[in-house]
Amino acid sequence: MHIFWTIYLGILGTVAIAFLIKGLRTLSLKVDFIISVITWIGLFGFVTNTSILTPLVWKIVFVGGLLWDVLFSYIGKHDDGEEALVDLSESTKSILTGITLFITLGPLYYGLYQYAF
Repeated sequence: MHIFWTIYLGILGTVAIAFLIKGLRTLSLKVDFIISVITWIGLFGFVTNTSILTPLVWKIVFVGGLLWDVLFSYIGKHDDGEEALVDLSESTKSILTGITLFITLGPLYYGLYQYAF
């Protein structure tokens, strides 16, 4: 099971580096990147069983990061991929966003939860 967590950690790190290389044009993308790095560090601590900071810090990061990701995904305006979703209804877009969040970020927040609590 440890190898799957390590692979997931590597995928998240690679995606973060790709976004950094691509460029962070807006303030919300910069904040999202910073939050992503902080949550990645927490997941790294969970995967490697390393104590980084205190559990209280990771509880705050867990709640704050989860709220940010949900709000950023549903409320934030994104330029990438919008043309693929033009023909879909708002409810379908919301459902697809929720499923995508659950699949891609579910393991991250599961690991952060385990690490914090």
